[in-house]
Amino acid sequence: MKKLAIITTHPIQYYAPVFKLLYQRGNIDLKVFYTLGDADIKYDPGFGKDVSWDIPTLEGYPYQWTENISGQPGTHHFKGIINPALIRDVETWGPDAILVFGWAYKSHLKVIRYFKNKMPVYFRGDSTLLDDVKGARRLAKIFFLKWLYNHIDHAFYVGANNKLYFKRYGLSENKLSFAPHAVDNDRFSLSRDDEVRKFKQELGICDTDITILFAGKFENKKSPGLLLNAFMTANIPLTRLLFVGDGALANTLKAAAGGNTQVSFIEFQNQSAMPVVYQSCDLFCLPSAGPGETWGLAVNEAMACGKAVLVSDKVGCAADLVKEGINGSIFRSGDVQDLVEKLQALTIDKYSLTQMGKQSQHIIKRYSFLHIAEAIEHKLQNETN
Repeated sequence: MKKLAIITTHPIQYYAPVFKLLYQRGNIDLKVFYTLGDADIKYDPGFGKDVSWDIPTLEGYPYQWTENISGQPGTHHFKGIINPALIRDVETWGPDAILVFGWAYKSHLKVIRYFKNKMPVYFRGDSTLLDDVKGARRLAKIFFLKWLYNHIDHAFYVGANNKLYFKRYGLSENKLSFAPHAVDNDRFSLSRDDEVRKFKQELGICDTDITILFAGKFENKKSPGLLLNAFMTANIPLTRLLFVGDGALANTLKAAAGGNTQVSFIEFQNQSAMPVVYQSCDLFCLPSAGPGETWGLAVNEAMACGKAVLVSDKVGCAADLVKEGINGSIFRSGDVQDLVEKLQALTIDKYSLTQMGKQSQHIIKRYSFLHIAEAIEHKLQNETN
């Protein structure tokens, strides 16, 4: 059986299920090497609070904590991941190939360079060209990234924008496989009607109301203020706007809402509660301006719950998941008038949104953990035969 070493920073609720599925399917052997170390780092700067996910992320697959000696451990800077024993530990386990998640950490880049020409080096990342800037820095970036991806034998791209990025920096078509970003579609699609009814009653949301949802970090990148501004400008009768989350902009948003009874704020909700939140809305909106909204997995979650979606053109998944007029719409990032018009068009009636939501559930079926697992298995089994 072929063996795959996976290098990634820390347990993530969107990746751990893939590792578990790969191990349970038994087509390949794997071991995950976590490079952030086993330090209990719970503080999330985006939410502005400690976050402990209530969905298991360390069950059902073999893993190893790799000692991280960084003086400032974290995933927010290059020197936050320094693992002197990582290469030795990987070689001791003896894989047939390695899969590295992200290169922007000292140890990850070192692993990529070290194993080039020693064994197949696979890569997983979700960067896009959506935030590209011109000038001398861009030329330096192009030079560096072409050098970097010359060390990669194969990359798993998450969607159309990510594929364009990899091709821009030197990876040809035969070095790319589609392995989409995914969430647990079954968990989100499972009906939670009784809890949804109670949740809406507590917020005073009537069955006839059309509810627009923003769920995530209240930060500039995601532009929740733009959505609030557009909603209040649109002044659509029988609509509610629900903000769920936390972050640096929380007080600013609440002040801007000014006690508007059509706008509600709910604090951060953990993963087990999020299906109820999504199922309580009619339209999910991710108005991000970036930079760095490389995908937007909240869109997957909303679609799995059968909801229409409205996103900006700076959201990485827009090109793949949002079909104009079919399951939602795309607006120009930062353009409040365009967002107002899209909100008004989409909220004409609940029936249209319900039909769009059904299309969302159909579209999102292709974006599954199984599709990722099969892509990885196929590549490993064919690469090393």
